[in-house]
Amino acid sequence: MSPPPFDREDRLIDWLRRRSGQQPGGSPIGDDAAILPAGGPFAITVDHQIAGIHFPPGLDPSVVARRLLAVNLSDLAAMGATPAYAFLALAAPPGFDHRRFFTALLAGCRRHEITLAGGDLARNPERLTASLTLFGTKPEGARWLHRSGAIPGHALWLGGTIGESAAGRMLIERSELKEAIPSLQKAIRRAIRRHLEPRPQLALGLWLGTQREGAAMDVSDGLARDLHRLCKASGAGAEIDAGALPFSERFTKLCAAVGADPLALALGGGEDYVLLFTLPEGIEPPEEQARRIGKIVKGKRVTLLREGSRSLLPDQGWDHLAAS
Repeated sequence: MSPPPFDREDRLIDWLRRRSGQQPGGSPIGDDAAILPAGGPFAITVDHQIAGIHFPPGLDPSVVARRLLAVNLSDLAAMGATPAYAFLALAAPPGFDHRRFFTALLAGCRRHEITLAGGDLARNPERLTASLTLFGTKPEGARWLHRSGAIPGHALWLGGTIGESAAGRMLIERSELKEAIPSLQKAIRRAIRRHLEPRPQLALGLWLGTQREGAAMDVSDGLARDLHRLCKASGAGAEIDAGALPFSERFTKLCAAVGADPLALALGGGEDYVLLFTLPEGIEPPEEQARRIGKIVKGKRVTLLREGSRSLLPDQGWDHLAAS
């Protein structure tokens, strides 16, 4: 009898480590990008964007290109890397506007001084799929960032607001909601834009690389799930304060209007693409939107403080292998 299929992404990654003879802490698998060869000079990441999974079918090809580049750049930001080279694999249905896609992609590459060095083009009659591989380098005198660098006593920070992207995805999926709340059109447009066109925090990642200590990763699968991953990699626990979580202006009003729980979206919604990181006490990041949300503690418990009560924070969020 064959074993059951993997139902969790993290279980598959742990299995891959064991099968390849690698252990956490000594493996290129597990961070937001792989440092190759060991120590560098490159941080390398790859990410997919699939129509109907990561973005709605029929989305403007220029927006698809910008989103594809942004989510990969966020991985490099989490490593403290400067982007350098890109390789694209693109499979598109008949009639796809390649010119519009590549015009936007090349503009983004120029903005970040990235060389599009190659890739592959194919035809896919069913749906658009795009995969981008990015190579990044480490500035002289800086260090690579890892998830495993959190130490008990470190302060826990978020580089920006969370939950808004998940609200944007909800609004895209339920288009009737957009017209039902005319007083919040600006908040609606912002949430949708936040979902479709994230802004990677490259400058913050580079600054974190100049600090002697600290862990980092990007929040792509929900704060709760990604915090569990950071704690597991570091062999530590964490405490976060629900009241300290950064929400954008009018986010809570938007959630109330569409019947969503802002805390649930913040903890499990995903695709925020802001950095989750730790720093020694007394050091504050230069990013104005960054907020301290808790601390790293001894042990393996991840807890949530809410309105004076403390509870275990479940490992919940987006999972690429879970059934929809």
